[in-house]
Amino acid sequence: MIASVDLIPLQDLKRQHRVLAKSVRGVFERVTESGWFILGNEVAQLELEFARYIGAKEAVAVANGTDALELALRALGVGRGDSVVLVANAGFYGSASVMAVGGNSIFVDVDPKRLTLDPEMLVRALREPAKAIIVTHLYGQMAEMPKILSIAQTRGVPVVEDCAQAHGASINGKCAGTWGALGCFSFYPTKNLGALGDAGMVVSSDVHLSERVRMLRQYGWKNKYEIRVAGGRNSRMDELQAAILRMKLPHLPEWNSRRRVVAEQYNKAFATLDITLPEIEGDSYVAHLYVVRTTKRAHLKDRLEKDGIQTQIHYPIPDYRQPIFGSHPNKNTCLKVTEDACSQVLSLPCFPELESEEVSRVISSVHKAFLKN
Repeated sequence: MIASVDLIPLQDLKRQHRVLAKSVRGVFERVTESGWFILGNEVAQLELEFARYIGAKEAVAVANGTDALELALRALGVGRGDSVVLVANAGFYGSASVMAVGGNSIFVDVDPKRLTLDPEMLVRALREPAKAIIVTHLYGQMAEMPKILSIAQTRGVPVVEDCAQAHGASINGKCAGTWGALGCFSFYPTKNLGALGDAGMVVSSDVHLSERVRMLRQYGWKNKYEIRVAGGRNSRMDELQAAILRMKLPHLPEWNSRRRVVAEQYNKAFATLDITLPEIEGDSYVAHLYVVRTTKRAHLKDRLEKDGIQTQIHYPIPDYRQPIFGSHPNKNTCLKVTEDACSQVLSLPCFPELESEEVSRVISSVHKAFLKN
């Protein structure tokens, strides 16, 4: 059995928080001494700072990333029986939000290079009426937003961006989350910008939509105890998470840069192997996960685990094949690229604190897996 000290983890939040330990303690002291723990000054300041960072007019802090998606759909008026176009290879988070508002998921296939929504497939899907499109920026790679947005605008369908894995990514200087009508972020601890628990954010440059989300996150209140919007809930970010995120936000560009360096080292080292590597296109890629594709996934995963290297599959089951759908018509869906991806993807360790020696060990282990007998 491999000793735990030799293990290379897929993620290691302890390393990040050791470096930030003094700052974390300072945050705890500041929040506890304030005596205010929900929707106070820390949340208000985070909303301003995060909106400024990504270039949006408004940011509304919520309890988690899935709530962010659901409340964004509700703000757009998506409800029972409405169709929402989205992909099926991204862990069911978008699908969960569609189900929560009573909508119908219209699944479309993904681009074979990026594994994000394929603009050509979107054109076909929009031959039928749709109330919204959810575009998921997957593994830290932004979808082709200029093409997607052009298609969506031509047909008058609003876009919700799922940016849970794309904090700080951008195309032509325009950040993920600022292309569509609303952008949704998760600050789950393992994200590129992570809290010490669950937290999320909805951003927009539409003041009306932002105000609707702001009401929806707290029971539909316009003023306290005065409910103006149906479908509201308790989805409030607490002050501690907001303060932690404020402290971490200035580090995000450096962390993204380091993630990209690790991914580039992997791509260079694996270029001659019989595996499909992620597309790394400048600032549009922030390497939330480093995901390769291979028909020999089980063999590669086994080799890495024997060498003390953690891996994970993000994600093994297309949304439309989840047991929750039972005999629903979605079960008859078959999207070729999505199916292939779900059967082939494997995530390797890639995080800012990964040491050079560990990167070399991962590279060596992958090469061993593909050595010919």
